Parts: sequence; structure tokens; C-alpha cells
Amino acid sequence: MKNVFNDYILGPIPETPSLTASVVGQDQEGSKITTSVVIERPLTIFLNSQEIVTVMTVGDYPDTLAVGFLLNQNMLRVDDEIISIDFDDDLDVVIVRTKRETDFEQQLKKKTLTSGCAQGTVFGDLMEKFEKISIGSSAILKTTWLYALSQKINSTPSLYLKVGAIHGCVLCKEDQPLIYMEDVGRHNAIDKIAGYMFLNKISAKDKIFYTTGRLTSEMVIKTVQMGIPILVSRSGFTAWGVELATEAGLTLIGRAKGRRFTALSGLERIIYDADLKKIDDEPENIRRKSANEANAQ
Repeated sequence: MKNVFNDYILGPIPETPSLTASVVGQDQEGSKITTSVVIERPLTIFLNSQEIVTVMTVGDYPDTLAVGFLLNQNMLRVDDEIISIDFDDDLDVVIVRTKRETDFEQQLKKKTLTSGCAQGTVFGDLMEKFEKISIGSSAILKTTWLYALSQKINSTPSLYLKVGAIHGCVLCKEDQPLIYMEDVGRHNAIDKIAGYMFLNKISAKDKIFYTTGRLTSEMVIKTVQMGIPILVSRSGFTAWGVELATEAGLTLIGRAKGRRFTALSGLERIIYDADLKKIDDEPENIRRKSANEANAQ
């Protein structure tokens, strides 16, 4: 597949036929319409000979999704050697094979459904391990970078702009978005990026992670697991997400719209170098809607 947004290492490909379907319906006036909707399909992930989980996904990048999921569940180690990744499109199965023998029968008996869309899942003792992680990166975030990233990401041709009903996650460095993944659940999009970073040996220490969705405990946990020091969203926060980010030393920025944003942890990394007079703000009606949404959270 060709990336239509050439500034990205890997970006959205909204015109891929397998990602959407056309359906016939009616509009608010009862008139017949044809519209596009995003396709969901199951993907069963195996680690060696063991079935781990079946996730609902749009179906692109099954290899990076599988590797990222296993990494973020601590089923793959950062020093693991992957022998092969096999995907069967007819069976919707992806098998990740490692040199190290694995057995997660006991861990699979303990799982927690997370607050992410499409019910992300956390297995085993992940929370216990999270408590031992601390982001020690000396990374910074200039506000000029933040505003540039928001403008570039929000103007990128994407599946969200084409059909909606989908979330996006973007790996960035300074003011440049690098990898943009979309899926029906935020957890899938972030796992795809984690898998790509692992397979291509991309360092996380100087990166910024941008998500279109809420800053929940799951998003914080996975960002910290990946070692990324800064997490940004257009949307708001959950209390547990803020608590976990503070404990881990993660810079957490939400409600990033126009010239406005709210930072609730890791404030020492932020450098306020932008001239706000030169930054376009959101229209008044959108600002009022955003304020109402923030007050309701």
C-alpha cells in the first residue's frame, strides 16, 4: 500500500477499498443516500502455539498490531527475537513466533476490561509492573511544536475525515508527525505504533504521542509502557489517567484545540515559546462546546 501523505513514515490510507463499505440509507428529509462506513473485522492473535486474544479491528497492519499488543501486555519482551509473523487473511489470524518459548496460560486467566472504545483488555499483572516504571527522559515539548503538530495532524487526509467512527494515534518528534495509525479502538491504534517501533527499532525517548481520544488509564499505561515521555490529546482526561501519569512522570496534555490546552502532569518539560497572537484559535461556538464538554467530565 502506498502512503498518500508523504511527510509521514507511515500514514493514513483512507482510499484503501478493504477499510470501508458503501451502504444505502436515508437522510433527515427521508431522501435516499449512499454513504461510506468503516469495516470492522476480527483478528485472532497467536503467540507461538497459544491463542491470546481476538480483537476487533479495521484490518490494516495486522503484523504491527499483533506485535504491539503483545508488547503492551508484557507478553513480548524488548529483547525477544521474533522469528516470523504469519498472517492468514482468510482466517483473520496472525501468528507471532519467537525464539523464546512462551506460556501465558495462567496470565490469561486474569484480565481487566479497560475503558477504551471496543473494550481493550489488560492481562495479568500489568498494573503491578506499571507501578515500577518511571519516565526519566530529558525530553522537552515546545509549545510551537504542539501547535504545529495539531495543525498538521488535523489537516491530514484520514479515514476519520472520510467516514468517522474511528480513532487516530500519531507518533511525533518535535514538530513533525511520523507515524499515523487509525482503528476502531484507540488501544489498537497505539498497539500498531508500538509494534512498528519495535520492529523498526525506533527510540521512544525523544518522541511525542498524540491521540484523538480521551486520556484514560489505558492510554497512559500504554504510553508509559512504550517509554514515550509526552502524551497529547484534543480530548479530556480521566482522574485515574492523570494519577497514573503523575506517578510515572509522564507529561500529560489534553483539550489541545486552537491555541488552548491543559497540562496536568510533567509540566517541567513544557517550554512556552509560542506567540499566542500568531496562533489561530477555534471559533467561538466550538470553544463554548469544548468548555461544556470539559465541565461535564
